[in-house]
Amino acid sequence: MTRLILIGICSALFFSSTFVLNRAMSLQGGHWIWTAGLRYFYMFFMLSLWLVLAGKSRLLRGVFTAFRSNWCFWTMAGSIGFGVFYSLLTFSSSFAPGWVVATTWQSTILATPLVLLLFGKRVPMRGIVFTALIFAGIVLVTCEQASAASIRETILGVVPVLVAAFAYPLGNQLIWEARHGKMARIPQSSSVVLDDSVARVLIMVLGSIPFWIVLTLCVQPPPPSGGQLINTAVVAVFSGVIATTLFYKARHLATTPFELSAVDATQSTEVIFSLLGEIAFLGGAWPGAAGMAGVALSLVGLVLYVRSQTAAD
Repeated sequence: MTRLILIGICSALFFSSTFVLNRAMSLQGGHWIWTAGLRYFYMFFMLSLWLVLAGKSRLLRGVFTAFRSNWCFWTMAGSIGFGVFYSLLTFSSSFAPGWVVATTWQSTILATPLVLLLFGKRVPMRGIVFTALIFAGIVLVTCEQASAASIRETILGVVPVLVAAFAYPLGNQLIWEARHGKMARIPQSSSVVLDDSVARVLIMVLGSIPFWIVLTLCVQPPPPSGGQLINTAVVAVFSGVIATTLFYKARHLATTPFELSAVDATQSTEVIFSLLGEIAFLGGAWPGAAGMAGVALSLVGLVLYVRSQTAAD
């Protein structure tokens, strides 16, 4: 159990780089579109190279074949699950500290059951009290942010994250439906491609590319700086490759529902790492009483929610 928790915490550490580095690039004047789009540009080549080096070139070709067969669906799924999700997350980093974004991001645990209901799934009602704790924590963090910034900055720093929290599970559920073929309106794709975790991510990255192209052409941001090119590459490696690999490894090693819930709960430490990272590397200030209380409530609520859902199973 200790090993699983340590692996999960390590994955959260690398995941937190997203919030800290996105904030850093924002403070350095980097445009949020490049912060978001370049990450997936790098991930496309990294994941493709990964499959080639792993001797799975055939699977790589299968990804492109599956995408061409249902390009409209995969463009929609990738645009929602990766495009809308991450563009809003990086946009918010221009207006709010990384720890505020990380804490608000915990609202995805509230959004997921609503997305499942949208797809006609049964959702256990256990844990509703704990989701209320998470929501209360986010409210406290928002109040803390509002006291230190204008109403406009608070809204632009928090509301996009709340929308992103719905877009991410929506995109993930679209993949699940395509893999299992449960809904008539969603085309069933190659099980060979969707059974491989790297290939699943790659086909979603591929589907998000039209979104990034259209968004960049519409906004026409200034060219990215050298520092932004490097930082987005670091985020792609740390969060897109290392963190995801560690997290999936911990879940794979888990053998009981309790161990799975423990691994999932470790991801709440992203908030702590984001806060410490911003203070250490960006000269950020410690949050006040309301902010600290909000972080604590969100962490406690998330851990209790995960355990309650496991008990329901």
